[in-house]
Amino acid sequence: MTDAGSAADALPADPAPVAPERDLFSKFDALIAEREALLSSGVRDPFGIVMERVLGPTTAVIRGRETILAGTYNYMGMTFDPDVIAAGKAALETFGSGTNGSRMLNGTFRDHVEAEEALKAFYGATSAMVFSTGYQANLGIISTIAGRGEYVILDADSHASIYDGCKMGDAEIVRFRHNSVADLDKRLGRLPTEPGKLVVLEGVYSMMGDLAPLREMVAVSRKHGAMVLVDEAHSMGFFGRHGRGVYEEQGLELGRDVDFVIGTFSKSVGTVGGFCISSHPKFEAMRLACRPYIFTASLPPSVVATAATSIRKLMDAQGKREQLWRNARHLHGSLKALGFRLGTEAADSAIVAVILDTQEQAVAMWQALLEAGLYVNVARPPATPAGLFLLRCSLCAEHTADQLERIVAMFADAGRSVGAIN
Repeated sequence: MTDAGSAADALPADPAPVAPERDLFSKFDALIAEREALLSSGVRDPFGIVMERVLGPTTAVIRGRETILAGTYNYMGMTFDPDVIAAGKAALETFGSGTNGSRMLNGTFRDHVEAEEALKAFYGATSAMVFSTGYQANLGIISTIAGRGEYVILDADSHASIYDGCKMGDAEIVRFRHNSVADLDKRLGRLPTEPGKLVVLEGVYSMMGDLAPLREMVAVSRKHGAMVLVDEAHSMGFFGRHGRGVYEEQGLELGRDVDFVIGTFSKSVGTVGGFCISSHPKFEAMRLACRPYIFTASLPPSVVATAATSIRKLMDAQGKREQLWRNARHLHGSLKALGFRLGTEAADSAIVAVILDTQEQAVAMWQALLEAGLYVNVARPPATPAGLFLLRCSLCAEHTADQLERIVAMFADAGRSVGAIN
């Protein structure tokens, strides 16, 4: 009879681990080295910011000090609106903290329907679909609408969510030069006439803050028989008579000129989520075919309740719109007068992009601003066009005149300290 210890000794030893020929993380080595070199120079991690407390739409506590926020996309300042907060609290108490299901199953609550009804009223649309994020809205709509044998034609500077929507689908992808009506016309003209075509545009491009010439691009798209989708994430709430976006500002109409509008709740609406609106008679079929809508959990009821309340208030927010535009023009004009190189010649949107020479200069200036009490976004390729390093400001309707003067003064000091201006 063999005791347990002898039996264990008789078992074969575990084989020694064999290192794979290629570590799956090897592809990230250059990125890791770049970050380590940046941190070793004494710069703090610009992508590791933690908001310790949020004091209001324009201020937070970061690294122990009160900081002005000029990089949050809270364009209309709705995050602390009393009615919005009250709606969220009431839904949380009534429906609990989550849905525990997808929209196709048990995940549609009263406030999901209310948010879609608010969107239809805001846009004058017949259909609205709410997604869990704006990213998912682009991912789902683009990948579902254009299928195998059809075409998606998109601006070369399109947002990552648009590109990822194209990758997820089976359609052929055609890019045209950024904001070039002539190149869009040329590329559409080279495609066969029979297959379906979807042209994807953005009202405001988020890195530089520039606008698309939507009126001319829609005319070209219609000439070639293409449908049009416009992402108005960075323009909803303050462009156009009703705040619907750049397409409304440029005299276009949903249904007649634009087939689909994509948007997000995480900017002007002040919460989280995404949506697509349309007046196409067959649009509701998307609920039965769109995988990122069907196979993900729906938003918590407290979130969609805040969204519905915010959207309805934005329908009558002319005073906020006017204040946001005053703030954007003031900051753009002041930074331009200081000698900074900006992403646009005029204040075309609520985004003011300051262009720096190198990543090192951009990060050093970002850190100088943060230490002075100002948070902005630092952006680099691939998020930005090739070779561009930016500090990106996003204005809010709630920024005060005093805050704007402090922002300008901090930019002046930080810009001189890194040699960006004289």
